[in-house]
This record gives sequence, C-alpha cells and structure tokens, in this order.
Amino acid sequence: MEYSRRTIITVLGLTQIMAWGSTYYLPAVIAPRIAADTGWPLPWVVGGLSLGLLVAGLISPRVGSSIERHGGRNVLAFSAGCIGVGQIGLAVSPTLAVYIAAWLVVGLGMGAGLYDAAFATLGRLYGHSARSAITTLSLFGGFASTICWPISAFLMGETGWRGTCLVYASVQLLFALPLYLGMLPRGVPLPGVTDHPGKAQVGTPVQPASVPIMVVLAATLTLAAVISSTVSVHLLTILQASGMGLAAAVGLGALVGPAQVSARAVEMVIARYHHPIWTKFASVSFVAIGIGALWVGVPMVPVALAFYGAGIGLETIARGTLPLALFGPSGYARLMGRLAMPSLIAQAAAPSVGALLMEQVGAHGTLAALAGLALLNVGLACGLGWLILRRRTLQVQVR
Repeated sequence: MEYSRRTIITVLGLTQIMAWGSTYYLPAVIAPRIAADTGWPLPWVVGGLSLGLLVAGLISPRVGSSIERHGGRNVLAFSAGCIGVGQIGLAVSPTLAVYIAAWLVVGLGMGAGLYDAAFATLGRLYGHSARSAITTLSLFGGFASTICWPISAFLMGETGWRGTCLVYASVQLLFALPLYLGMLPRGVPLPGVTDHPGKAQVGTPVQPASVPIMVVLAATLTLAAVISSTVSVHLLTILQASGMGLAAAVGLGALVGPAQVSARAVEMVIARYHHPIWTKFASVSFVAIGIGALWVGVPMVPVALAFYGAGIGLETIARGTLPLALFGPSGYARLMGRLAMPSLIAQAAAPSVGALLMEQVGAHGTLAALAGLALLNVGLACGLGWLILRRRTLQVQVR
C-alpha cells in the first residue's frame, strides 16, 4: 500500500520530534540527575552526546550512499533500532564505560535518522519537488525541545532517569520502528532521473565546476553548526553572566524555540517565490545580528534572541533545500551524507571548545568569538552566492 505525500511527511515529522527529543535534547534534562545518582563526572555524562555526534558524523557518508541506492526506509528503521537499543543500554548501564558505549550506539541512530537522513529520504522520494516537504518537516522538528523537554522532566520525576531512557527506548522500538517499516515506501525510482548508463544526469554533484560550490557550501553549513551547537549549550550561562537571574535567563532562552518555528512557518509560505540561497542569506544575517546584539550589550535581549532563533530556524531549511536546488535530486542523498560529516563532527567538538573559551575569556569574549564566526559565515554565504551566479553565467555562455 502506498501512502500519500502528506502522510509520509507527517510520519517523518512525528518520528523526528521523538528522535531529537530522545537523543540530542535528552542530556540537558537528565545529565545532572545521572551525575548526582551515579557519581560519574558531569563532563563525561554530557560528553556521551558529543561522542554520539562524532559517531554520527563518521557514518553519515555511508548513510547518504545507502539512501541514494535503496531509499530511506531501512536506514531510518535501523536508526530507530539503534536509538532504542542504545537507550536501553543507558538505562541499565552499571558503569560509566557502559554508559559511554550506549551513547556510541545512540550515535549510530543519530547519524542514520536525524535531519540529514530524513531530508535525503525526501529528496530520494520526491526529487526537485522535495523542497516544500523538507520545509514542512523542519517545521515539525522545531517542536522537538518544546515537546520533549517537559516530557523528559515529567518522566524523570515519575520514573527516574533510567525509567525515562526506557520509555524513550519503547517509543523508538514500538512506535518509530513500525512506522518506518509500515508506512515508508521501499526503494523507489528517483523521479526524473535516468538510469541509462552513459547519459548525463542533471544535477549530479560530481562535476569539476561544482567543486568550489560544494566546498564553500560545506564550510558555511559546518560553521553554522558550530555556532548553534555552542550557543545551545552555553546560552543560559552567557545570559547569567550579564547579571541576569536563572529564571529570567531560562525565560528569555525559551524565546529561541518559537522564533525558529515562526521563521520556518514564514519560509513555508514564501518559499515558492525565491531560490534557497536567499534563505541562507537570511539565516546567516539573522544569526549575526542576534549574536552581535548580545555581544555589544543591546538592552533588547528578547529581540536579539528572536533574531538568532529565526536565523538557526532558517538554517535548518537551507541545509536541506540549498543542496537540492544547486545540484538536483541525482546524488542528493549521497551529497547530504557527505555534507553532514563535517557538521556533526564540529557539533561534537563545539560545546567543549566553547566551555574552554568561557573559562579563558569569559562570556563577553566568547560572544565576541561567536560574533566573529557569524560575520565570517555571512561572508561565506556571499561567496557562495557569487559562485552560484558565476556558474549560471558560464552555463549561459556555453549554451
């Protein structure tokens, strides 16, 4: 039985919420309790996520290649299985070593099942028309922390951190896994792509002229991941360093999530009217404005955080739609896997580097460094736009 496009996007949206909530967003809630209950060092408890992201980055190219050849159904099912088994490992871990090993298994699931794999799956299914599906999926994903942080806090109060991990394991194994296997199509022909050998495939991302664009694209996506990963971990500390109380910092920090979702909703409405490079320009510009305003001490902190949140919300969409627009659906899944590798590895390292910066130069110095990186990313996005324009000009001249 074949399910409609809307049904498939809904399935992926719901499973993305739970995948993010049970992996990336989980330590923020349960890590302090784990450290308190076990006596394990908190940096190592939180570091399990970093190691998981490292594993996710290392396997991403293989994930993309597999989705390119066979579609995303089995890869995403593998992701749910790994996250579920890893969560069981976390729940029963008697030692720190077993806990870390469980996070490595979760990392396999993250690499095979978070945004990049889901975007690649949509690209494999819908070709050029996947842009609107990717935008809609990112709108679902924007609710992950909003939904799962309260759920995790409630579960931890009722069942403890081990029980919380078991609940999330059951969600992956009894909810996500059957949905993937039962509702996603098996490997299907990529729409509009020829399978005849010797014929050029439009958009295949291996042409020499495309290499500079791919390099700059990878650089700007990786830099965006570094910024967002660092800020997500250290934002509350940065706000408190300015004299703000914890409750106020948490309240203001919560503005980032709604700003992400709002920006994605606006993009979903207007996406048909512009090329995704403009989404990328808006993303890097908003992030630079937001972080720059925090650095210079503009008193309107909510406005600064709203700009930052809108920027990282749009970044997620640009991450999925820009490669599709630049290189086409042929080879898209493989390209997404290659682009994900440096981004995920950078995300794994960024929080630790940010913590070192906080110790050495303080919150203000850390914001200065982040503002510099944000401005550099604006420059990279402008460079990417110039390369795209240059390629178009050369293509017109050849014709």
